[in-house]
Amino acid sequence: MFNRSRRTLARWFTLSMGSILVLFAGVIYYQRAGDRLEEIDRLLYKKARVMVANIDYRLRQGQDEIDLSSVPILGNYSPPVDSNIIYARWYSATGKLRQFYGSSPPAEIQVEAAFETIQSSVEWHRQLTLPVEQNHRTIGYLQIAIPLTEAQETLRGLLMVMVMAVPLTLGVISLTGWFLSGLAMRPIRHAYLQLQRFTSDASHELRAPLAVILSNAQVGLLSPVADGKPKHSRLEKIAATTKSMNQIVTDLLFLARQSEPLTAASMSAVNVNNLLKETIAAPSIQPFIQHLTLHLELPEAPVAVQGNSDLLRQAIINLLTNAGKYTLEPGTIWVRLIPQPHHCLIQVEDTGIGIPESDLPHIFERFYRVNEERTRETGGSGLGLAIAQQIVAAQGGQLTVRSQLGQGSLFQIDLLLW
Repeated sequence: MFNRSRRTLARWFTLSMGSILVLFAGVIYYQRAGDRLEEIDRLLYKKARVMVANIDYRLRQGQDEIDLSSVPILGNYSPPVDSNIIYARWYSATGKLRQFYGSSPPAEIQVEAAFETIQSSVEWHRQLTLPVEQNHRTIGYLQIAIPLTEAQETLRGLLMVMVMAVPLTLGVISLTGWFLSGLAMRPIRHAYLQLQRFTSDASHELRAPLAVILSNAQVGLLSPVADGKPKHSRLEKIAATTKSMNQIVTDLLFLARQSEPLTAASMSAVNVNNLLKETIAAPSIQPFIQHLTLHLELPEAPVAVQGNSDLLRQAIINLLTNAGKYTLEPGTIWVRLIPQPHHCLIQVEDTGIGIPESDLPHIFERFYRVNEERTRETGGSGLGLAIAQQIVAAQGGQLTVRSQLGQGSLFQIDLLLW
């Protein structure tokens, strides 16, 4: 599915960028062709003006006398070697051919004033028909032409470069599209795999308590009515399992609802010193730390951060509960508050069993358990650290961990000061 989506993204990227490239190349080619033709027209007009300037015109007794003997190419002068003029023609004011140089022209003029591209069997050439005026009246028409061979070769070379460059560029675009689509699909793939794993884990975590509830309920129903003790024991198991399942559902709902960063309206100044004092005295964590030695290290000056006190308390409770579950008696837990210039650090360190290095990148994942046997003994759901990390991230902070197997772990919350 992901490879197909990646190919589709790469294909559409290549198609869109390739279309833009081909369109751009076409615009460049036609722009270059237009500029080259404009240069030729200016050159052609300049040559025509030079020839017109050498026409000797006189009006005698109401008759036009035109002498072309001094006109380059048409007159008595040989055409320059670099003139590259194919032909030159002079037509009278009535459009009759009077004099010409080059190939034999039609006897009458075809157009009165225009630039034209003429395609012959030999070559293409550009023709200019220029009306010549004296005393505000037309005395004749000068028609000259130069070849387009040089311009065609230039454009042909440009076209060959484009024909070679465009496919190569399309290949680079295709590879780039494949690479970028891979980058775009990476977070989607990661999210999809997380969703699959979460669905699988949630299904397992919810199915197992339900199976226990069902089996205990069925056994309890089969027990004799007079035998109250076994029935009472079965009911206690049902209640404990239901409580565990209820906690899992509560944690899942919490993770779903707190997935976005907190708004400014839900955050305020939190006195971390008082928050930590209240947290370590909370009844909910006493069963997990009562067999351990707890040290609270606070600075003399109060430290305030911007956050939500209830959520921060929940995150710290989760860290303390986790430390208590995985620290054997007699063990020690340190809770420290360390102020920094622009932020503060809340540390929860224990002398517990530690976390293997291979498991450290995964401990904040939902339902991930490092020690399955220990987790079954303590009744953990694998959601506490995920909830703590999500709470800290929602308040713009960062939760990190350092651990050595057999020596303990240190969880650290980094929050900005108020």
